[in-house]
Amino acid sequence: MNIVLHEPEIPFNTGAIGRTCVATGTVLHLIRPYGFLLNDRNLKRAGMDYWEKLRLFEYRDYTDFRRQHSELCLGSHAKMCTEDDAPRLWFATTKARQIYSEVCFGMDDYIMFGKESAGIPEEILAEHPESCIRIPMYGDIRSLNLSNSVSVLLYEALRQNNFGGLRREGALHRLHWREGNAHGT
Repeated sequence: MNIVLHEPEIPFNTGAIGRTCVATGTVLHLIRPYGFLLNDRNLKRAGMDYWEKLRLFEYRDYTDFRRQHSELCLGSHAKMCTEDDAPRLWFATTKARQIYSEVCFGMDDYIMFGKESAGIPEEILAEHPESCIRIPMYGDIRSLNLSNSVSVLLYEALRQNNFGGLRREGALHRLHWREGNAHGT
């Protein structure tokens, strides 16, 4: 999977998203300008020691991103879900008419999120309404936190792809469970 942040403003969010990307084997793409420097201590604090393991690509602007990823499927083609198609670019926005669970994500797809204060520019969204997806929210809430939104959509995309490549089971470190202990016997 690929997560794209269009002009992120808050270093803590970007750091937390970077950590989520490392934990899921996801590539992070950052489109300038940023509201911080990549060596910001808040970005590093949120990303912890994971930031050094992050697969990160940077772009001058949206045009540069599209030029470098001209193979991405957009528009009405993005709703078709076949394994032979090129990766799709999805736009996460509160302005979308369809919710994220109504689309089919491929493992090589890109999900773009806009800056915290304004989202993805409407000029971009208006060109590709079929590629716009939203997270349902209650009442007059404007939006969720950016790092939370990334987690919701990324894990849905991974779920749709059977969590490809992710370790699905954990183990207790301190306790040695036997089948009898799990039931309190």
